[in-house]
Amino acid sequence: MKHIKKDWPDLIAKLRAELASGTLIEVWFQDEMRVGQKNGQVYQWAEKGSRPRQPKDQRYENAYLFGAVCPGRGTGAALIMPQANTEAMNKHLEEISREVAPGAHAIVIPDQAGWHTTGELKKPANLSFAPLPPASPELNAQENVWQFLRQTYLSNRVFESYTAILDACQHAWRSLLAETGRIASLAFRTWAVTGQAP
Repeated sequence: MKHIKKDWPDLIAKLRAELASGTLIEVWFQDEMRVGQKNGQVYQWAEKGSRPRQPKDQRYENAYLFGAVCPGRGTGAALIMPQANTEAMNKHLEEISREVAPGAHAIVIPDQAGWHTTGELKKPANLSFAPLPPASPELNAQENVWQFLRQTYLSNRVFESYTAILDACQHAWRSLLAETGRIASLAFRTWAVTGQAP
């Protein structure tokens, strides 16, 4: 699929022809981010003329937060994994599959990382893939979710241990899910609609 925005109506029409009549189609954006002791820093508010200190860690413990959001339902599915690979992606697909509304079918929109495109993926029956074109992170709404989580919960911090990284990822994701309307505000894309009411 060279241009997902242009091909989206055809993709939806093809999927509707394959599914049972009346099946609700959900859209899920998927990606993963590394969170670790070698962490990012973001701007912070400070009094004019001051130079606030920001912690910087030189250690390298990290984990990967696999996340997917459904802007139409304002929900998501995530797993914290030690590595980004096919095994982790298969587990994440199982998690997304469990979160899809009963009786619905989901279009998962990932980028083209190797573990997203391998033939070793075990795609659950209620999921279809619509991969993004190469090198187009601006089309993946999950990137906006990562930016929000980093700026709000994960940057300008020193994680004392691997467990602290896992706890921070879990807290950030649960906080995102608990904030009504936040996922829709971050991840809604006008081109990625199915023409159905949820």
